[in-house]
Formats: sequence, structure tokens, C-alpha cells
Amino acid sequence: MADYLVKSLIDDGMFRAYVVDATDMVAEAQQRHDTWSAATAALGRTMIGTTLLATSLMKGDEKLTVKVDGHGPVGAIVVDGNANGEVKGYLQYPHTSLALNEKHKIDVRKAVGVNGMLTVTKDLGLSQPYTGQVPLVSGELGEDFTYYLAKSEQIPSSVGVSVFVQPNNTVKVAGGFMIQVMPGASDEAIARLEERLKEVPMVSELLLDGQTPEDILQLLFKDEKIKILQKMPVSFKCDCSKDRFAKALASIQPKAIQEMIDEDHGAEAVCHFCGTKYEFSEDDLKDILVKAQAD
Repeated sequence: MADYLVKSLIDDGMFRAYVVDATDMVAEAQQRHDTWSAATAALGRTMIGTTLLATSLMKGDEKLTVKVDGHGPVGAIVVDGNANGEVKGYLQYPHTSLALNEKHKIDVRKAVGVNGMLTVTKDLGLSQPYTGQVPLVSGELGEDFTYYLAKSEQIPSSVGVSVFVQPNNTVKVAGGFMIQVMPGASDEAIARLEERLKEVPMVSELLLDGQTPEDILQLLFKDEKIKILQKMPVSFKCDCSKDRFAKALASIQPKAIQEMIDEDHGAEAVCHFCGTKYEFSEDDLKDILVKAQAD
């Protein structure tokens, strides 16, 4: 198992804790979208946060979409995730790199911006999706996911997300954690956790040191009882296909399809999420036109 997420219960149910190593997932997104350093960190953190949300809030075939738009240089970030740990995402301006911040780290806050919203849309298989939205409070994204959970889900939580980007823009490590405070948590246990969170390094630093998600759990909850509930793989996975794009083409005006046939003698469709290109020949378009006119 390369990338994986660990779900756990702490102190007989005082906390739920999730820790994920998402290195390969974020690395694949970086390669597919050719993101530069600031864009890599922003997209990667959003993907990690989405993974933590989706695997904790969704069940079965349910899925959710996270959109982050702080009107910063990277533009809008869109990530889809499901209960099975499959995630895909993209951002508007992948070729974004900025000067390091005062801590000599990638300036994710400046890249994302803070004048905007974090929006989560859940597809629960019902007639209408459910959407929750909160203003961005930090732009660093961990705090923003924490704020969303508190305000929209009424779950007091702490979320940490981090990506270590190398000088050539590739991803060395990426990961994160989410701790949810359950109704039975004592004030003493919460205070201990708050102190521990101030001391624990970023997940990327721990992964660089060779720590596993299980090791990180142990670091977060030193003396508490940790019960591992599940280990599950997580991955970058896109469900696009030529057939899906053909159906989308069939839904546009027949006149527009005819223009593609007459003027371009074909068409190319590119998936926003994974960058895969699909070529449609003139004959393909004629078949799609017949279907569009039949509908």
C-alpha cells in the first residue's frame, strides 16, 4: 500500500483521528497539471483536506466537491472526493510560484488569497445536492477546513495539511491529519490535545523523517488509548472517459456540432481534472449529431 489513510478512535471515543500519507496522490496531480511550487502546495493541501472530509463524512457511493476561491494568484481550486479515498482536482492557474514567506516556506496564504469562500457540495444520491459554505479565514487551508467543520458540520476539529515541494516543483511528501472532538471528550483531554498540537511538527516534516500515519497518531496521542478502526488506500483517480465526453457533446445544440464537422472536421476534449485528451473524428461527430437530433 503506497498512499493510505488510517481511521482511529482515541480514549474510548473522546476523539476520532484520521492521518493520511498522500504523497503519490499529490505527486500525480502535480505531474498531470504541471503545477509550479505555490500552485502545487495549494492544490495538494486542498486534495488532502478533501480526502479527510470525504472519508469521514461520506458513505458508500456518496461524494463531495470542495471549491476554494480566495481570489489569489492560483485562482479557483476544485477537488472531488469520495468515501473510497479516490480524489481528483485542478486549479485555474497551475504555473504559479511566489517568493517564500517570512518563515521561508511556500506562501500558500498569498497563493490562495483570503477574500473568498470555501464551498463543500455533497452528492448524497438525492434529488438535490447539499452545499455548505464558509469564508476563508486563513488561506493556509488547514485552518479553513477546520472552520468549515465547526461552522457547517458542527464538529469541533483540528485539520493539518502539508506538502513538501522540491526545487524542481516535484512533490517529496504530502499528508495531513484531522482530529474530531466527540461529545464525550473531557476538558482535560481537549486541553492536552491542544498543547500537543502546538508542539507537533507539520505532517510533511514527519513524513520526511520516515514516520508513518500510525507513528504520527502515536505522536499526537502519546498516553491515550488508540484504537485503529481502518486502514484504506487513497489515490488520484479520475472517472472521465471518451463516452462521457461524447454524451456531453450530444447535449449541446446540433448546430454547434455541425459547425465542428464543417469547420474543424473533428474536435478535441480535455478533462479539467486529469488533463486527458480525447479526440473526436469527423465520423465520431456525425454519430453524436445523429444522437443529438434524435433526442
